[in-house]
Amino acid sequence: MSETIGEMILPGTYIDVRAEGLIGVGGISTGNVGIVGTASRGPLNEVKLLGSYTEALDMFGSYDAWPSTGSTAGALSLTRALEQLFAGGAATVYAVRVANVVGTMPSTTWNLTADVGGTDTPVVALTAKTPGTWGNDIKVVVTTFKNAPGDASDNRTRLQISLGRVKEEYTGATVTDLATAVNATSVLVTAGTVAPADAARFVNKVANPTLVTSNGNPPTNTEFAAGLALLANQPVNIVVVAGANANDNAAPVLAHLEATENDGRERIAVLGASADDPATIGSADASKVSSARVVLVAPGIVADDAAKAGQANPQSKLPAAYTAALVAGRLSSVAPHVSLTNKDVPVNDVTTEYSRAQQKSLLGNRVLALKKDLGIRVLKGITTDTGAFKQISVRRIVDYAKAGVRIGSNPYIGRLNNSRVRAALQATLDGFLSGMVLDEMLTKYELKVSATRQQEINGIALVEMTLQPTFSIDFVKVIMNLE
Repeated sequence: MSETIGEMILPGTYIDVRAEGLIGVGGISTGNVGIVGTASRGPLNEVKLLGSYTEALDMFGSYDAWPSTGSTAGALSLTRALEQLFAGGAATVYAVRVANVVGTMPSTTWNLTADVGGTDTPVVALTAKTPGTWGNDIKVVVTTFKNAPGDASDNRTRLQISLGRVKEEYTGATVTDLATAVNATSVLVTAGTVAPADAARFVNKVANPTLVTSNGNPPTNTEFAAGLALLANQPVNIVVVAGANANDNAAPVLAHLEATENDGRERIAVLGASADDPATIGSADASKVSSARVVLVAPGIVADDAAKAGQANPQSKLPAAYTAALVAGRLSSVAPHVSLTNKDVPVNDVTTEYSRAQQKSLLGNRVLALKKDLGIRVLKGITTDTGAFKQISVRRIVDYAKAGVRIGSNPYIGRLNNSRVRAALQATLDGFLSGMVLDEMLTKYELKVSATRQQEINGIALVEMTLQPTFSIDFVKVIMNLE
């Protein structure tokens, strides 16, 4: 808000309100999770916002049965990881379904036929809304109601489409009537284009469907990289690659973290170890990741399996890739300055119970390990960094401060770059950082907003912050160049 008095005629008090004095820092997201993985249902290579596991099931369908023997690479990963993510406490999730396919991934199709010259001829195709094997379970039934031979004045076709508890029914006299009704309201299928010559025909049968045999499993790092790229511009704070491990899939994750940090969209990734054995983790996994933005977790978990409902043992042993989703959900549920150390996680059991010596080895390799202690708990909340950013909370506090500075500084871009405006900018940022101290994210800080004469001419303001995060002996200096 700005009010300027152009002409002062009557005596009195005149006020010039400068908008800079009213600028503050708005809300900052800290627990948004981005995830990529494979599923049997849902749009491919699109970001979908989810707020619950129920929404995840509606969007991407149920996961398949976990393989009891052999390789698990072909198991669907997205919905299973989302189950752990929401169980851990996630509230806002940006999900991307990926698939390893050449060209376009197929969808299940059905042909509705009509009697053309005594031959059942396809007149319109029904196609499952999204590609994948989920469409194979859709049931399509055609029932005809005809008048006496030669009288077609009131012929009708009833088309019934169902999947589980979802049931749809359409009635029409012509192919066009049915196709129009389906496209108007169906949540399961879409009807194709009706040729003019077939528009007034009478549907009499449904041909056997063309089934889909693959969901594009297993995905490669190429598909993971493409899915992560779609999350790059989303307000994501934590990233998970469903079913992935640090030994095989670290490269696209590290590239994504570096690219988003360079763009000012910092985030943390949580990856699972490729095995439970501490020796394997040290040689195969820890050597692939060393970053203040990567959390490496172990071991695997024993979780309830919806695909085994009704069986004597309705649980499955999942690898650490799904532990990563559980930990990411738990991390998203706490404030940036709250450490995961000794925090409980909601899971039945772990696949390996580490001894004290093994726990020590894992900590030496910068692994966030789960332990059995009055439930299942995090041994220590650390990243894979070898330097000052070992603690996850330190990394998140600094990211929070940088995000706040960007939000608080943005309204000043385009204003005069003089001492008055820079003082207002410093006051805005000082208020934000003081709030971080009151919230116990910082113990103390130093802030300086400056510009040389040449920087003033070039429209540059330099923001220098020296932060001391809570529970850390490290001082973190952040210099941001605003142009």
